[in-house]
Amino acid sequence: MNRHQETPDRLWTAPFIGLTVGFFLLFLNLQMLLAAFPAYVKNNFQANDVTVSLMTSTFAAAAILARIATAWLLRRFDRRMLLYISIAIAVLMTVLYMYAWSVNSLLLLRVGYGIGFGMASTIIPTLVSRVIPGNRIGEGIAYFGLSTSLAMSMGPLIGLNVLDGLGFPPLVWLGTAVGLLIVPVLLITRAVPPQEPQVLTSSANHKEPFPLGIWTPALMNLMLGVTYSGLLSFIALFGEAAGLEQAGLFFLFNVMAILVVRPIAGKLFDAHGPVIVLVPAGISLGIGLILLSYTGSLPMLILSAICYGIGFGSIQPTLQAWMLRVSKPQQQGLANSMFYSSADFGIALGAFVLGAVASATDYAIMYRYSASLMIVFLLLSLWAGRRQRSSV
Repeated sequence: MNRHQETPDRLWTAPFIGLTVGFFLLFLNLQMLLAAFPAYVKNNFQANDVTVSLMTSTFAAAAILARIATAWLLRRFDRRMLLYISIAIAVLMTVLYMYAWSVNSLLLLRVGYGIGFGMASTIIPTLVSRVIPGNRIGEGIAYFGLSTSLAMSMGPLIGLNVLDGLGFPPLVWLGTAVGLLIVPVLLITRAVPPQEPQVLTSSANHKEPFPLGIWTPALMNLMLGVTYSGLLSFIALFGEAAGLEQAGLFFLFNVMAILVVRPIAGKLFDAHGPVIVLVPAGISLGIGLILLSYTGSLPMLILSAICYGIGFGSIQPTLQAWMLRVSKPQQQGLANSMFYSSADFGIALGAFVLGAVASATDYAIMYRYSASLMIVFLLLSLWAGRRQRSSV
């Protein structure tokens, strides 16, 4: 009998805490450098907006392919070995960033980092989904997802400030230290037990049809990734163009809103399903992007960050819990792979497309185009709600 079966209603176990903290550190390592790359590449290699966006889209494309491969590898190899190999790859690529001598060498390192990150960020959610009680999946994913939300908000703020104050090499060393911390956290909490050989064998020989109900939340998650890529890739450059010296504060107030709303969204999902969360959250996120496009002062920036944070912090865990709910236990590795791959694909697509829009117009208009995606998002939410009611 496993730990989950012994304590069916207990959420805050040592493995759950260890995996959540480890995931936070993994995403913090990513986000500190991801937000700093556009300004670093533009200032040091005289790159244009499209070239800058390749730093994000290349990484995301590599992560997507790594996630697809990892879902297959988890059925055939020991998950502990795969996880520690992936962390080692991500940390090594982080160290090597400071030795890149050209845009092409940086792009190559971004591919390597995408492989390590893509593997690790597929394995950890798969493990955590197995230690969350089934009747608390929305709440558990919401709390677990705070790790990514915190990192996605704190990381850019830390990264931009360290880059401005100390330079790129100290930022790389800080990111390396954060990545290395993941291993002792997982070991101390015994979060990754060895996998039984019979489980590996049976998983490798067992094929399950992929649930059709997973495609709608995956598409909606892709749209969410597109909106976030515009912030991640261009918020610092938008701040310069708008005369905002502290544009990075967007991420601070964004995370404050996420911290408040995310647990509430998880409990609402468990009680009422996804639609009651997604519709108001989509509206809030769209309003946040529109406000940002007209921002010319710090109070306006803060208000836009809060609106975006309320939307983002509600949508992300709801979509992930929705995808896990429609998946069987043996499909959860694939479900998590699709969840994070759809987000990565959205970030890659958004960085490229929104970068082209920004080059042709300006950053403000780019954010308005990004906000228009929420119209499609809301239509999909209402359609899913109608299907949910008709199936009852």
